Amino acid sequence: MTAKEIAQMQTSNVLLGWSKQEGLNPTVVDHAEGIYIYDTEGNRYADMSSEQVNVNVGYGNKEMNEAIKAQLDKYAYVQGSWGAEPRAKLAKSIIDRLPDCFGKIFFTNGGADANENAIKIARMYTGRFKVMSQYRSYHGSTFGAGNLTGEPRHFALEPAIPGFIHFRGPYSYQEKIKFESEDAECEYYVDKLREQVIFEGGDRIAAIILETVVGSNGIIIYPKNYLKGVRKICDEFGIMMICDEVMAGWYRTGKMFAYMNFDVTPDIISFAKGVNSGYIPLGGVIVKNEIAHFFDDKYLSCGLTYSGHPLACAAGLACQEFYIKNDIEGHVQKVGKYLGQKLEEIKAKHECVGDVRYIGLFSGVELVKDRKTREPLVPWGQDPQGIMGAIVKELKCHGFFTYSHENVIIVAPPLIITEAQLDEELSKLDDVLSIVDSNLE
Repeated sequence: MTAKEIAQMQTSNVLLGWSKQEGLNPTVVDHAEGIYIYDTEGNRYADMSSEQVNVNVGYGNKEMNEAIKAQLDKYAYVQGSWGAEPRAKLAKSIIDRLPDCFGKIFFTNGGADANENAIKIARMYTGRFKVMSQYRSYHGSTFGAGNLTGEPRHFALEPAIPGFIHFRGPYSYQEKIKFESEDAECEYYVDKLREQVIFEGGDRIAAIILETVVGSNGIIIYPKNYLKGVRKICDEFGIMMICDEVMAGWYRTGKMFAYMNFDVTPDIISFAKGVNSGYIPLGGVIVKNEIAHFFDDKYLSCGLTYSGHPLACAAGLACQEFYIKNDIEGHVQKVGKYLGQKLEEIKAKHECVGDVRYIGLFSGVELVKDRKTREPLVPWGQDPQGIMGAIVKELKCHGFFTYSHENVIIVAPPLIITEAQLDEELSKLDDVLSIVDSNLE
C-alpha cells in the first residue's frame, strides 16, 4: 500500500482520540529506531515526547524484541489463574526494588485501568466510597479514571459518579497569591486540602489520588513538602494515598518512581507506560503489605482478561533489566540536569516563554503573551489547538515531534537520549520559539 492509501484507509475506518475527525491526515510511519521515527517519504522526526511519555527506551530495543519473540515461541497468552514465568519474574523484579512495606502487584492493561483498580482496592480496603483528586490532573478517560481527571477531558463523563471530589492543588507559576516562601505556599495548600477533607467527612474518604508530578497538565512540580503534607492528612484520617506514577514512573524523573524524590511513601502506586516502554500494553497497581494481606481471606473483586499478559510481562522484564544494566537512573539524572540548563537558556532568550519546569527528563515549556503579567498565550479553558496546534505542527516540520496541552509544550524524550541529541533537537525548539516571539510584537 502507498502512504496515501494507508492514511485514507485509516481515516475512513478509525476514530482517532482527542480529535475532530474531519481533515485528519496522519503521517505514515515506515520504521523507527532509537529516538527517531521515519515516515514513508524518508523524513526523520526526533520523538521529543516519547510518544505519550511511554517509549522510554526508544524504538527497536533488541533485548525487548528478543524477549517478546522468545515468549511467543512458548505461548502468547494464558489467563491469570495459570502460573506464567514472565508474570512472576516481573512482579518480583519490581517488588524487590521497592521498600519492604510494599507487598504485591495487580497487573492491568494500561494506566487508566490501573487507576480504576487502585481506587477499587482502596474502597474495598477502607470500606469507604469517596475519592479525592486534583483539578489540574489527568488519570485516564475510562469512566472511573475519567471522573478522577480534573481538567476538561472529564466533561464528556458528566454527570459525575457520586463520591468523586476534586480539589485545587499547587500551581506556583500561575498562582495569584504572592507567598513569602515555598513553605508558606505549601502550608496554604495543605491546610485547604485538610479543610476540604473535614467538610467532606474524613471518615468517608477512601483515597486521595494525585499524579506525583503533574504530567500533561503542565509538568507541575509541587512545593518541596507538599506531598509530605498530603501524606500527613491521609495518616490523620485513615485515607489511602495513591500516587499515579503512570507518566512519572520508571526513571522518568531520575528515580524508579517519582515519589522517591520527595521523601514520602504512598499506600498504593499505579503505573503503566514506561514499565515496558509501550511495546505491548501493560499497567499495574502496587499495594502495601497490609493491603495485600487484607485480601488473604477476603475476595479481591478485580479482574481483567489480559491481567499480567505473558507477552507484555516478558517485554516488561526485559525493559526493567535494560534500565538496570544501562544505569538509566544515573543517565537520566545526568542528562536531565543538562536538559534543565538548556531550557533555562531558552527561557532567558525568548519573550514567549514564561516558565520552564523540569525534573529528570520530564519537562514543559509554558508559553505566555506577556512575561510580566504571566498572561497565557491562550486563555485557560479555551480550545488551544489553533495557536498551540500550529506551534506543534511547526515543530514537527522541523523534525521535532511532541505534543502540547493548554499552553505547555511537553519535552520528555526517550530516556536513552544523549546530550548531543538534545543539543540538536533543542536548537529546533529555539528556532520555532523565535517565530512565536515575532508574532507577539
